[in-house]
Amino acid sequence: MLNRIWFSLLLMVAVQASLAQSKMKSPNVIFILADDLGSMDLSCYGSRFYETPNLDALAGMGVKFINNYSSSPVCSPTRASILTGKNPIHTGVTDWITGRQENGARVKPFEKLIAPPTAYELALQEHTLAEHALNNGYQTFFAGKWHLGEEEKFWPLSQGFQTNIGGWSKGAPTGKKNDSTGGFFSPYANPTLTDGPQGEYLTDRLANECIRFIKAQSDTPFFMMYALYAVHNPLQAPAALIEKYKQKQQQLGYTDKDRFVKNENWMMHQADWKLRLLQDHAVYAAMIENMDWNIGRIIQSLKEKGLLDNTIIVFTSDNGGLSTAEGSPTSNAPLRAGKGWLYEGGIRVPLLMYWKGQLQQGLVSNMPVISSDIFTTLSAVMQKGFKKPSALEGENLLPLLKSPAAIKERTLYWYYPHYSNQGGRPAAAIRQGHYKLILNFDNNSTELYDLSIDFSEKNNLANQQIAKRDALKTLLEKWLQKNNAGSFTPNPGYQQ
Repeated sequence: MLNRIWFSLLLMVAVQASLAQSKMKSPNVIFILADDLGSMDLSCYGSRFYETPNLDALAGMGVKFINNYSSSPVCSPTRASILTGKNPIHTGVTDWITGRQENGARVKPFEKLIAPPTAYELALQEHTLAEHALNNGYQTFFAGKWHLGEEEKFWPLSQGFQTNIGGWSKGAPTGKKNDSTGGFFSPYANPTLTDGPQGEYLTDRLANECIRFIKAQSDTPFFMMYALYAVHNPLQAPAALIEKYKQKQQQLGYTDKDRFVKNENWMMHQADWKLRLLQDHAVYAAMIENMDWNIGRIIQSLKEKGLLDNTIIVFTSDNGGLSTAEGSPTSNAPLRAGKGWLYEGGIRVPLLMYWKGQLQQGLVSNMPVISSDIFTTLSAVMQKGFKKPSALEGENLLPLLKSPAAIKERTLYWYYPHYSNQGGRPAAAIRQGHYKLILNFDNNSTELYDLSIDFSEKNNLANQQIAKRDALKTLLEKWLQKNNAGSFTPNPGYQQ
């Protein structure tokens, strides 16, 4: 009799453990996307001016990638790539929406070519990460910047998200009246976000909405995308934080002669084109600390709800930091250039990944990875036995982290056939191993860099390592042809 009782008790315990384990097999997924955050903009990536204790802690709890790339040097193409797992050349979204050379308009006299058109939305027939989540029993929630469609029918609610707070056509906060009204401060002039009380700050508000969503969760797994508007222009932040960094700035004692250079040929075309050499912008720093604080609040809400141990968190940025135009608020040094360029400063961005028990704590990975990998990785997290469709470029990073040699010689491609607002030229690029080649479309010139010894891209090897240059150029040109890269037309108003 006692043996039967013990057997029954053990069976009950085993069943309960099995049920608990089955619940743990569907982890929650939180994807956090910063806007215009550069590779050197977190203290755990080397910044000595900005303060990011919560993201630094997340890096220590999980994996920090030091060779992570955005799929594009501007926002909309990378966002489409993340949501689909595809290179921008396949989504058709190759520039920020709607771009500047729309139908040949707003072409500048120094621009030799008129770029091929870019799509004005992420097509509804694309299978998005949110739709994948829905198909696998997840609740889906979006808060923040969308910028993937001019019309409402292309906004988050039509792309797999059950809730949308703040996502619409605009790529930045609108309606700024002064440093404390409009833009990042209520009223927001945003049709998908109700105004808050006077003085409410947008980054705080969106984090509050995320926390409210987390607190309402029960047993259903969720996919939450928190797409910050920070740290994009307009530069606005809470006054107390700005004052903190103004004092820090004054202690450093830099002048504009220390901060900027304007001595390269590309800079001469526009008065605001210049390169920032160092980080000391007080408002930008305040925006970063506020972003970090709000991410910390979200992580704390997971802890309080008992969900952190069964949640994967991914944090990254959509392109490099803004360093050559529009105020040039940050520096990506020692990386070259920034947003709008295919140099490392424009496409190398932070990537942090946390998942308790599944990812090695404190790992620093130098595997070359790219934005499209996020779709495949998180799809595999949400669906056991997920098999990547052949149309996807992205790789599942989880098994590769256990066997990094498998990705050592991976080839990455970029296609940005546009003149950027930041001074960048239409170009394509390829990275294979530690070599990177840039093909400039306006004069068919090539640049070759050995990133293992020159990640600042100072030494162009195109005329020295001719065999390597030609091999990579051939690969890149074949890729462009295979994927139906667009064609250019001459600018009839071009002035050399």
